[in-house]
Amino acid sequence: MQHISGISRQQLQISSLEDKIAFDNPIRFIEAFAENISLAALGFTAKTIKAEGRPSFDTKVFLKIYLYSYLNGLRSSRKLEKECIRNIELQWLLCGIVPNYHSISDFRKDNPAGLKKLFKLFVSFLKDADLIAGETIAIDGTKSRAHNSKKANFNQKKIDKHLAYIEEKTQQYLDELAQNDQNDSSVKVSKIQEKIERLKNNKIRYELLEEKLKASGEPQISTTDEDARALLVQGVVVEISYNIQAAVDDKHNLVVATHTINRNDRNALAAIAIEAKENLNLETYTALVDKGYHNGREITQCKDHNITTIVAHQEQGKSNENGTQPDYFVSKFKYNKEDDSYICPQGETLKTTGRWHKKTGRTENNGYQFKKYRTPACKECPVKPLCTSRTGGREIDRSEYADAVEENNKRYQENPQLYRKRQEINEHIFGTIKRQWGYNHTNLTGLEKVNGEHSLIMLVYNIKRAINILGVPDLIVKIKSWNAKYPTKGFAFIKTAYLKLFFTIIENKTQLVA
Repeated sequence: MQHISGISRQQLQISSLEDKIAFDNPIRFIEAFAENISLAALGFTAKTIKAEGRPSFDTKVFLKIYLYSYLNGLRSSRKLEKECIRNIELQWLLCGIVPNYHSISDFRKDNPAGLKKLFKLFVSFLKDADLIAGETIAIDGTKSRAHNSKKANFNQKKIDKHLAYIEEKTQQYLDELAQNDQNDSSVKVSKIQEKIERLKNNKIRYELLEEKLKASGEPQISTTDEDARALLVQGVVVEISYNIQAAVDDKHNLVVATHTINRNDRNALAAIAIEAKENLNLETYTALVDKGYHNGREITQCKDHNITTIVAHQEQGKSNENGTQPDYFVSKFKYNKEDDSYICPQGETLKTTGRWHKKTGRTENNGYQFKKYRTPACKECPVKPLCTSRTGGREIDRSEYADAVEENNKRYQENPQLYRKRQEINEHIFGTIKRQWGYNHTNLTGLEKVNGEHSLIMLVYNIKRAINILGVPDLIVKIKSWNAKYPTKGFAFIKTAYLKLFFTIIENKTQLVA
Protein backbone atom coordinates (compact mmCIF):
# COMPACT_ATOMS: atom_id res chain seq x y z
CA MET A 1 0.00 0.00 0.00
CA GLN A 2 1.27 3.45 -0.93
CA HIS A 3 -0.49 5.40 1.87
CA ILE A 4 -1.33 4.80 5.53
CA SER A 5 -5.02 3.99 5.88
CA GLY A 6 -7.24 4.74 8.86
CA ILE A 7 -9.81 2.63 10.64
CA SER A 8 -13.34 2.16 9.42
CA ARG A 9 -15.86 4.67 10.74
CA GLN A 10 -18.33 1.82 11.25
CA GLN A 11 -15.96 -0.16 13.47
CA LEU A 12 -17.16 -0.51 17.07
CA GLN A 13 -14.79 0.45 19.88
CA ILE A 14 -15.07 -0.32 23.57
CA SER A 15 -13.35 2.44 25.55
CA SER A 16 -14.06 5.17 28.10
CA LEU A 17 -13.26 8.85 28.27
CA GLU A 18 -10.76 8.03 31.00
CA ASP A 19 -8.73 5.91 28.56
CA LYS A 20 -8.35 8.85 26.17
CA ILE A 21 -6.77 11.30 28.66
CA ALA A 22 -3.06 10.85 29.43
CA PHE A 23 -1.98 10.73 33.10
CA ASP A 24 0.09 13.92 32.65
CA ASN A 25 -2.57 15.92 30.79
CA PRO A 26 -2.98 19.41 32.39
CA ILE A 27 -6.76 18.97 32.61
CA ARG A 28 -6.20 16.37 35.32
CA PHE A 29 -4.72 19.12 37.49
CA ILE A 30 -7.64 21.43 36.64
CA GLU A 31 -9.99 18.69 37.84
CA ALA A 32 -8.02 18.14 41.05
CA PHE A 33 -7.72 21.88 41.75
CA ALA A 34 -11.42 22.62 41.20
CA GLU A 35 -12.53 19.66 43.29
CA ASN A 36 -10.21 20.41 46.24
CA ILE A 37 -11.23 24.02 46.89
CA SER A 38 -14.39 25.56 48.29
CA LEU A 39 -15.87 28.09 45.87
CA ALA A 40 -18.44 29.12 48.47
CA ALA A 41 -15.66 30.15 50.85
CA LEU A 42 -14.21 32.33 48.08
CA GLY A 43 -17.52 34.10 47.48
CA PHE A 44 -18.46 32.60 44.10
CA THR A 45 -22.13 32.92 43.17
CA ALA A 46 -23.74 29.51 43.64
CA LYS A 47 -26.48 28.25 41.33
CA THR A 48 -29.30 27.06 43.59
CA ILE A 49 -31.74 24.27 42.74
CA LYS A 50 -35.17 25.67 41.95
CA ALA A 51 -38.47 24.07 43.00
CA GLU A 52 -39.53 23.72 39.39
CA GLY A 53 -37.80 23.46 36.05
CA ARG A 54 -34.44 22.08 35.03
CA PRO A 55 -31.74 21.66 37.74
CA SER A 56 -28.87 24.17 37.66
CA PHE A 57 -25.21 23.46 36.89
CA ASP A 58 -22.66 23.22 39.68
CA THR A 59 -20.51 26.38 39.84
CA LYS A 60 -17.39 24.22 39.59
CA VAL A 61 -18.44 23.22 36.08
CA PHE A 62 -17.97 26.80 34.88
CA LEU A 63 -14.70 27.24 36.75
CA LYS A 64 -13.32 24.14 35.03
CA ILE A 65 -14.47 25.47 31.66
CA TYR A 66 -12.73 28.82 32.14
CA LEU A 67 -9.51 27.36 33.54
CA TYR A 68 -9.34 25.04 30.54
CA SER A 69 -10.32 27.73 28.04
CA TYR A 70 -7.79 30.33 29.17
CA LEU A 71 -5.08 27.67 29.28
CA ASN A 72 -5.83 27.03 25.62
CA GLY A 73 -6.45 30.58 24.39
CA LEU A 74 -10.25 30.40 24.19
CA ARG A 75 -12.32 33.33 25.50
CA SER A 76 -15.56 33.34 23.52
CA SER A 77 -18.47 31.75 25.41
CA ARG A 78 -20.09 30.69 22.11
CA LYS A 79 -16.91 28.90 21.03
CA LEU A 80 -16.70 27.28 24.46
CA GLU A 81 -20.21 25.87 24.09
CA LYS A 82 -19.13 24.25 20.82
CA GLU A 83 -15.94 22.94 22.41
CA CYS A 84 -17.97 21.27 25.16
CA ILE A 85 -19.63 19.20 22.41
CA ARG A 86 -16.68 18.32 20.17
CA ASN A 87 -13.62 18.54 22.46
CA ILE A 88 -12.82 15.21 24.08
CA GLU A 89 -10.79 16.86 26.88
CA LEU A 90 -13.74 19.02 27.89
CA GLN A 91 -16.04 15.99 27.64
CA TRP A 92 -13.78 14.24 30.17
CA LEU A 93 -13.46 17.33 32.39
CA LEU A 94 -17.22 18.03 32.47
CA CYS A 95 -18.40 14.39 32.33
CA GLY A 96 -20.32 15.15 29.13
CA ILE A 97 -22.15 18.25 30.46
CA VAL A 98 -22.79 20.98 27.85
CA PRO A 99 -23.89 24.35 29.33
CA ASN A 100 -25.14 27.02 26.95
CA TYR A 101 -22.98 30.01 26.08
CA HIS A 102 -25.09 32.44 28.11
CA SER A 103 -24.55 30.51 31.37
CA ILE A 104 -20.83 30.23 30.58
CA SER A 105 -20.57 33.97 29.96
CA ASP A 106 -22.51 34.87 33.13
CA PHE A 107 -20.05 33.02 35.37
CA ARG A 108 -17.14 35.26 34.37
CA LYS A 109 -19.21 38.46 34.60
CA ASP A 110 -20.83 37.56 37.95
CA ASN A 111 -17.70 36.46 39.83
CA PRO A 112 -14.88 39.01 39.44
CA ALA A 113 -14.27 39.16 43.21
CA GLY A 114 -14.26 35.36 43.46
CA LEU A 115 -11.72 35.05 40.63
CA LYS A 116 -9.42 37.53 42.36
CA LYS A 117 -9.65 35.59 45.64
CA LEU A 118 -9.02 32.35 43.74
CA PHE A 119 -5.81 33.84 42.33
CA LYS A 120 -4.68 34.80 45.84
CA LEU A 121 -5.53 31.32 47.15
CA PHE A 122 -3.39 29.70 44.46
CA VAL A 123 -0.52 32.06 45.32
CA SER A 124 -0.68 30.81 48.92
CA PHE A 125 -0.58 27.23 47.58
CA LEU A 126 2.52 28.03 45.51
CA LYS A 127 4.15 29.55 48.60
CA ASP A 128 3.37 26.42 50.66
CA ALA A 129 4.68 24.26 47.80
CA ASP A 130 8.01 26.12 48.08
CA LEU A 131 7.77 27.52 44.56
CA ILE A 132 7.92 31.14 45.78
CA ALA A 133 10.87 32.56 47.72
CA GLY A 134 9.34 35.91 48.67
CA GLU A 135 12.72 37.68 48.90
CA THR A 136 13.05 39.61 45.63
CA ILE A 137 9.94 40.65 43.70
CA ALA A 138 9.82 42.64 40.46
CA ILE A 139 6.89 44.98 39.87
CA ASP A 140 5.72 46.30 36.51
CA GLY A 141 2.60 47.09 34.51
CA THR A 142 1.33 46.55 30.99
CA LYS A 143 -1.60 48.00 29.06
CA SER A 144 -4.62 45.95 27.97
CA ARG A 145 -6.90 47.50 25.34
CA ALA A 146 -10.39 48.22 26.62
CA HIS A 147 -13.71 47.50 24.91
CA ASN A 148 -14.01 51.19 24.02
CA SER A 149 -12.87 52.95 20.84
CA LYS A 150 -10.94 56.23 20.74
CA LYS A 151 -14.01 57.88 19.21
CA ALA A 152 -15.99 57.00 22.33
CA ASN A 153 -13.49 58.65 24.67
CA PHE A 154 -13.71 62.38 25.40
CA ASN A 155 -11.90 65.09 27.31
CA GLN A 156 -12.86 68.77 27.56
CA LYS A 157 -10.67 69.75 24.61
CA LYS A 158 -12.27 67.12 22.37
CA ILE A 159 -15.80 68.15 23.42
CA ASP A 160 -14.99 71.83 22.75
CA LYS A 161 -13.70 70.88 19.31
CA HIS A 162 -16.95 69.04 18.46
CA LEU A 163 -19.12 71.90 19.76
CA ALA A 164 -17.12 74.44 17.74
CA TYR A 165 -17.55 72.31 14.61
CA ILE A 166 -21.32 72.07 15.22
CA GLU A 167 -21.56 75.86 15.61
CA GLU A 168 -19.60 76.39 12.40
CA LYS A 169 -21.68 73.93 10.37
CA THR A 170 -24.95 75.27 11.81
CA GLN A 171 -24.02 78.81 10.80
CA GLN A 172 -23.06 77.56 7.34
CA TYR A 173 -26.46 75.89 6.87
CA LEU A 174 -28.27 78.98 8.16
CA ASP A 175 -26.43 81.08 5.60
CA GLU A 176 -27.48 78.63 2.88
CA LEU A 177 -31.09 78.89 4.06
CA ALA A 178 -30.91 82.69 3.86
CA GLN A 179 -29.55 82.46 0.31
CA ASN A 180 -32.37 80.11 -0.70
CA ASP A 181 -35.17 82.30 0.70
CA GLN A 182 -35.74 83.86 -2.71
CA ASN A 183 -35.51 80.55 -4.57
CA ASP A 184 -38.33 78.03 -4.89
CA SER A 185 -36.26 75.02 -3.86
CA SER A 186 -38.27 73.31 -1.13
CA VAL A 187 -36.41 69.99 -1.45
CA LYS A 188 -33.01 71.56 -0.88
CA VAL A 189 -34.33 73.70 2.00
CA SER A 190 -35.88 70.59 3.58
CA LYS A 191 -32.54 68.74 3.48
CA ILE A 192 -30.73 71.68 5.08
CA GLN A 193 -33.32 71.86 7.86
CA GLU A 194 -32.86 68.13 8.52
CA LYS A 195 -29.10 68.66 8.82
CA ILE A 196 -29.60 71.58 11.22
CA GLU A 197 -31.94 69.46 13.35
CA ARG A 198 -29.36 66.68 13.46
CA LEU A 199 -26.66 69.15 14.53
CA LYS A 200 -28.95 70.42 17.32
CA ASN A 201 -29.36 66.88 18.64
CA ASN A 202 -25.60 66.32 18.48
CA LYS A 203 -25.02 69.57 20.35
CA ILE A 204 -27.38 68.47 23.14
CA ARG A 205 -25.54 65.13 23.35
CA TYR A 206 -22.12 66.79 23.68
CA GLU A 207 -23.41 69.31 26.23
CA LEU A 208 -24.81 66.49 28.36
CA LEU A 209 -21.48 64.71 28.01
CA GLU A 210 -19.69 67.88 29.13
CA GLU A 211 -21.89 68.10 32.23
CA LYS A 212 -21.20 64.46 33.03
CA LEU A 213 -17.45 65.02 32.62
CA LYS A 214 -17.45 68.00 34.99
CA ALA A 215 -19.57 66.14 37.56
CA SER A 216 -17.17 63.17 37.52
CA GLY A 217 -14.14 65.30 38.38
CA GLU A 218 -12.09 63.20 35.95
CA PRO A 219 -10.01 64.64 33.07
CA GLN A 220 -11.67 62.26 30.56
CA ILE A 221 -14.75 60.12 30.08
CA SER A 222 -15.60 57.03 28.01
CA THR A 223 -19.09 56.21 26.78
CA THR A 224 -18.89 52.46 25.99
CA ASP A 225 -16.86 51.50 29.06
CA GLU A 226 -17.05 54.28 31.64
CA ASP A 227 -14.00 53.02 33.55
CA ALA A 228 -11.68 52.84 30.51
CA ARG A 229 -9.13 55.63 30.06
CA ALA A 230 -6.81 56.93 27.34
CA LEU A 231 -3.37 55.78 28.54
CA LEU A 232 0.09 56.17 27.04
CA VAL A 233 1.08 52.76 25.69
CA GLN A 234 4.47 53.42 24.12
CA GLY A 235 6.24 56.59 23.08
CA VAL A 236 3.44 58.92 21.99
CA VAL A 237 0.97 56.12 21.20
CA VAL A 238 -2.26 56.40 23.21
CA GLU A 239 -4.88 53.65 23.51
CA ILE A 240 -8.14 53.41 25.45
CA SER A 241 -7.01 50.76 27.86
CA TYR A 242 -6.45 49.41 31.36
CA ASN A 243 -3.17 49.03 33.22
CA ILE A 244 -2.43 45.52 34.54
CA GLN A 245 -0.14 45.62 37.58
CA ALA A 246 1.86 42.50 38.40
CA ALA A 247 4.33 41.58 41.14
CA VAL A 248 6.52 38.61 40.13
CA ASP A 249 8.72 36.50 42.40
CA ASP A 250 12.24 35.91 41.10
CA LYS A 251 12.55 32.21 42.08
CA HIS A 252 10.37 30.76 39.30
CA ASN A 253 8.85 33.92 37.74
CA LEU A 254 5.47 33.29 39.33
CA VAL A 255 2.96 36.14 39.77
CA VAL A 256 2.34 36.81 43.46
CA ALA A 257 0.03 39.84 43.21
CA THR A 258 -2.01 41.48 40.48
CA HIS A 259 -4.76 44.03 40.04
CA THR A 260 -5.91 46.30 37.23
CA ILE A 261 -6.12 50.09 37.36
CA ASN A 262 -7.23 52.77 34.90
CA ARG A 263 -4.36 55.22 35.38
CA ASN A 264 -0.61 55.27 34.73
CA ASP A 265 2.15 53.78 36.88
CA ARG A 266 3.11 57.01 38.63
CA ASN A 267 0.83 56.48 41.65
CA ALA A 268 0.57 52.69 41.56
CA LEU A 269 3.62 51.34 43.40
CA ALA A 270 2.46 51.15 47.02
CA ALA A 271 -0.83 49.33 46.30
CA ILE A 272 0.71 46.45 44.33
CA ALA A 273 3.77 46.22 46.63
CA ILE A 274 1.63 45.98 49.76
CA GLU A 275 -0.71 43.48 48.07
CA ALA A 276 2.27 41.21 47.33
CA LYS A 277 3.42 41.44 50.95
CA GLU A 278 -0.05 40.54 52.23
CA ASN A 279 -0.60 37.69 49.75
CA LEU A 280 2.65 36.03 50.82
CA ASN A 281 2.36 37.01 54.51
CA LEU A 282 5.89 38.44 54.51
CA GLU A 283 7.69 40.59 57.05
CA THR A 284 9.74 42.29 54.35
CA TYR A 285 11.09 41.85 50.83
CA THR A 286 12.98 43.76 48.13
CA ALA A 287 10.94 45.27 45.28
CA LEU A 288 12.61 45.96 41.91
CA VAL A 289 10.72 48.65 40.00
CA ASP A 290 11.34 50.76 36.88
CA LYS A 291 11.57 54.55 36.81
CA GLY A 292 7.95 55.03 35.71
CA TYR A 293 6.95 54.28 39.32
CA HIS A 294 9.40 56.71 40.95
CA ASN A 295 7.21 58.75 43.28
CA GLY A 296 8.23 60.03 46.72
CA ARG A 297 4.87 59.39 48.36
CA GLU A 298 4.67 55.82 47.00
CA ILE A 299 8.26 54.99 48.01
CA THR A 300 7.60 56.35 51.52
CA GLN A 301 4.46 54.20 51.86
CA CYS A 302 6.50 51.13 50.92
CA LYS A 303 9.10 52.07 53.52
CA ASP A 304 6.36 52.45 56.16
CA HIS A 305 5.24 48.88 55.35
CA ASN A 306 8.82 47.55 55.70
CA ILE A 307 9.24 46.99 51.94
CA THR A 308 12.74 47.71 50.59
CA THR A 309 12.43 49.42 47.21
CA ILE A 310 14.96 49.69 44.40
CA VAL A 311 13.20 52.03 42.01
CA ALA A 312 15.19 53.52 39.13
CA HIS A 313 15.17 57.30 39.46
CA GLN A 314 14.53 59.75 36.66
CA GLU A 315 17.52 61.10 34.76
CA GLN A 316 18.64 64.64 35.52
CA GLY A 317 17.23 67.30 33.23
CA LYS A 318 19.36 68.50 30.34
CA SER A 319 21.26 71.72 30.77
CA ASN A 320 21.31 74.57 28.28
CA GLU A 321 23.28 77.74 27.67
CA ASN A 322 21.23 79.84 30.08
CA GLY A 323 20.16 77.12 32.53
CA THR A 324 21.67 75.12 35.39
CA GLN A 325 24.83 73.29 34.35
CA PRO A 326 25.45 69.61 35.27
CA ASP A 327 27.97 70.49 38.00
CA TYR A 328 25.23 72.38 39.83
CA PHE A 329 22.30 69.95 39.59
CA VAL A 330 20.46 69.26 42.86
CA SER A 331 22.26 65.92 43.14
CA LYS A 332 25.54 67.85 43.56
CA PHE A 333 24.22 69.58 46.69
CA LYS A 334 24.90 67.65 49.93
CA TYR A 335 22.12 67.48 52.49
CA ASN A 336 23.05 67.73 56.17
CA LYS A 337 20.38 65.98 58.22
CA GLU A 338 21.67 67.18 61.59
CA ASP A 339 21.01 70.88 61.00
CA ASP A 340 18.55 70.48 58.08
CA SER A 341 20.63 72.33 55.49
CA TYR A 342 22.30 71.92 52.09
CA ILE A 343 25.95 72.52 51.16
CA CYS A 344 26.37 73.76 47.59
CA PRO A 345 29.34 72.84 45.33
CA GLN A 346 30.95 76.17 46.30
CA GLY A 347 30.81 75.30 50.01
CA GLU A 348 27.99 77.70 50.95
CA THR A 349 25.15 76.62 53.28
CA LEU A 350 21.52 76.83 52.16
CA LYS A 351 19.14 77.04 55.13
CA THR A 352 15.39 76.83 55.59
CA THR A 353 12.97 78.77 57.76
CA GLY A 354 11.31 75.44 58.61
CA ARG A 355 8.04 76.45 57.03
CA TRP A 356 6.18 73.79 55.05
CA HIS A 357 4.75 74.81 51.67
CA LYS A 358 1.92 72.96 49.95
CA LYS A 359 2.27 71.64 46.40
CA THR A 360 -1.10 70.80 44.89
CA GLY A 361 -1.60 68.15 42.23
CA ARG A 362 -4.43 67.25 39.89
CA THR A 363 -6.10 65.40 42.73
CA GLU A 364 -5.92 65.80 46.48
CA ASN A 365 -3.80 62.66 46.83
CA ASN A 366 -1.15 63.98 44.43
CA GLY A 367 -0.25 67.00 46.59
CA TYR A 368 2.68 67.09 48.99
CA GLN A 369 4.55 69.40 51.37
CA PHE A 370 8.06 70.78 50.92
CA LYS A 371 10.58 73.19 52.45
CA LYS A 372 12.59 75.87 50.64
CA TYR A 373 16.35 76.29 51.13
CA ARG A 374 18.24 79.49 50.22
CA THR A 375 21.47 81.38 50.96
CA PRO A 376 22.28 85.12 50.69
CA ALA A 377 25.75 84.15 49.40
CA CYS A 378 24.23 83.66 45.92
CA LYS A 379 24.16 87.43 45.35
CA GLU A 380 27.96 87.66 45.19
CA CYS A 381 28.71 84.13 43.93
CA PRO A 382 31.05 84.16 40.87
CA VAL A 383 29.44 81.03 39.36
CA LYS A 384 25.82 82.10 39.85
CA PRO A 385 25.05 82.08 36.06
CA LEU A 386 26.10 78.40 35.96
CA CYS A 387 23.90 77.53 38.95
CA THR A 388 20.65 79.47 38.48
CA SER A 389 18.97 82.15 36.41
CA ARG A 390 16.88 83.35 39.38
CA THR A 391 17.58 86.94 40.40
CA GLY A 392 17.27 86.07 44.08
CA GLY A 393 19.70 83.17 43.83
CA ARG A 394 19.49 79.39 43.97
CA GLU A 395 16.47 77.85 45.70
CA ILE A 396 16.13 74.13 46.52
CA ASP A 397 12.84 72.44 47.39
CA ARG A 398 12.96 69.40 49.70
CA SER A 399 9.89 67.19 49.76
CA GLU A 400 8.50 65.58 52.90
CA TYR A 401 9.32 62.27 51.20
CA ALA A 402 12.95 63.17 50.43
CA ASP A 403 14.49 60.85 53.07
CA ALA A 404 12.86 57.72 51.65
CA VAL A 405 13.66 58.79 48.07
CA GLU A 406 17.34 59.38 48.85
CA GLU A 407 17.61 55.99 50.57
CA ASN A 408 16.00 54.34 47.55
CA ASN A 409 18.26 56.17 45.08
CA LYS A 410 21.33 55.11 47.04
CA ARG A 411 20.24 51.45 46.91
CA TYR A 412 19.67 51.79 43.17
CA GLN A 413 23.20 53.10 42.65
CA GLU A 414 24.73 50.38 44.85
CA ASN A 415 22.84 47.39 43.36
CA PRO A 416 23.05 47.60 39.53
CA GLN A 417 23.34 43.81 39.10
CA LEU A 418 20.28 43.13 41.26
CA TYR A 419 18.21 45.78 39.48
CA ARG A 420 19.04 44.30 36.05
CA LYS A 421 17.12 41.17 37.06
CA ARG A 422 13.87 43.18 37.01
CA GLN A 423 13.43 43.08 33.25
CA GLU A 424 14.23 39.35 33.05
CA ILE A 425 11.58 38.60 35.66
CA ASN A 426 8.70 40.78 34.41
CA GLU A 427 8.97 40.89 30.65
CA HIS A 428 8.67 37.11 30.37
CA ILE A 429 5.21 37.24 31.95
CA PHE A 430 3.82 40.01 29.76
CA GLY A 431 5.44 38.60 26.62
CA THR A 432 3.81 35.22 27.19
CA ILE A 433 0.37 36.60 28.05
CA LYS A 434 0.13 39.25 25.32
CA ARG A 435 2.23 37.97 22.41
CA GLN A 436 2.03 34.20 22.74
CA TRP A 437 -1.48 33.84 24.17
CA GLY A 438 -2.99 36.95 22.56
CA TYR A 439 -4.46 38.37 25.79
CA ASN A 440 -3.72 41.99 24.85
CA HIS A 441 -7.31 43.21 25.15
CA THR A 442 -10.49 42.63 27.12
CA ASN A 443 -14.06 42.30 25.89
CA LEU A 444 -15.52 42.97 29.34
CA THR A 445 -16.56 46.43 30.51
CA GLY A 446 -16.12 48.00 33.93
CA LEU A 447 -13.00 48.00 36.10
CA GLU A 448 -14.34 45.32 38.47
CA LYS A 449 -15.09 42.78 35.71
CA VAL A 450 -11.82 43.51 33.91
CA ASN A 451 -10.02 42.94 37.22
CA GLY A 452 -11.69 39.53 37.45
CA GLU A 453 -10.62 38.50 33.95
CA HIS A 454 -7.03 39.64 34.41
CA SER A 455 -6.84 37.76 37.73
CA LEU A 456 -8.01 34.67 35.85
CA ILE A 457 -5.30 35.20 33.20
CA MET A 458 -2.59 35.49 35.87
CA LEU A 459 -3.98 32.44 37.69
CA VAL A 460 -3.79 30.40 34.50
CA TYR A 461 -0.25 31.64 33.86
CA ASN A 462 0.77 30.45 37.35
CA ILE A 463 -0.90 27.07 36.78
CA LYS A 464 0.90 26.57 33.48
CA ARG A 465 4.20 27.67 34.99
CA ALA A 466 3.79 25.37 38.00
CA ILE A 467 2.99 22.42 35.69
CA ASN A 468 6.19 23.12 33.72
CA ILE A 469 8.22 23.18 36.95
CA LEU A 470 6.80 20.18 38.84
CA GLY A 471 4.77 18.23 36.30
CA VAL A 472 1.10 17.32 36.50
CA PRO A 473 1.31 14.19 38.74
CA ASP A 474 3.44 15.87 41.46
CA LEU A 475 1.28 19.00 41.38
CA ILE A 476 -1.88 16.92 41.83
CA VAL A 477 -0.37 15.18 44.87
CA LYS A 478 0.51 18.54 46.42
CA ILE A 479 -2.90 20.14 45.80
CA LYS A 480 -4.75 17.12 47.22
CA SER A 481 -2.66 17.14 50.41
CA TRP A 482 -2.74 20.94 50.77
CA ASN A 483 -4.70 22.48 53.63
CA ALA A 484 -6.18 25.62 52.08
CA LYS A 485 -6.51 28.74 54.23
CA TYR A 486 -9.64 30.62 53.19
CA PRO A 487 -10.39 34.26 54.08
CA THR A 488 -12.66 34.47 57.12
CA LYS A 489 -15.80 36.36 56.17
CA GLY A 490 -17.11 37.07 59.64
CA PHE A 491 -13.89 38.17 61.33
CA ALA A 492 -13.81 41.70 59.88
CA PHE A 493 -17.49 42.20 60.67
CA ILE A 494 -17.08 40.96 64.28
CA LYS A 495 -14.00 43.14 64.76
CA THR A 496 -15.81 46.22 63.44
CA ALA A 497 -18.90 45.53 65.56
CA TYR A 498 -16.75 45.03 68.67
CA LEU A 499 -14.90 48.32 68.12
CA LYS A 500 -18.19 50.19 67.60
CA LEU A 501 -19.57 48.71 70.82
CA PHE A 502 -16.36 49.58 72.70
CA PHE A 503 -16.38 53.22 71.59
CA THR A 504 -20.13 53.49 72.37
CA ILE A 505 -19.51 52.31 75.95
CA ILE A 506 -16.62 54.79 76.37
CA GLU A 507 -18.76 57.61 74.98
CA ASN A 508 -21.66 56.77 77.36
CA LYS A 509 -19.31 56.67 80.35
CA THR A 510 -17.87 60.05 79.37
CA GLN A 511 -21.36 61.54 79.15
CA LEU A 512 -22.29 60.13 82.60
CA VAL A 513 -19.16 61.60 84.18
CA ALA A 514 -19.88 64.98 82.57
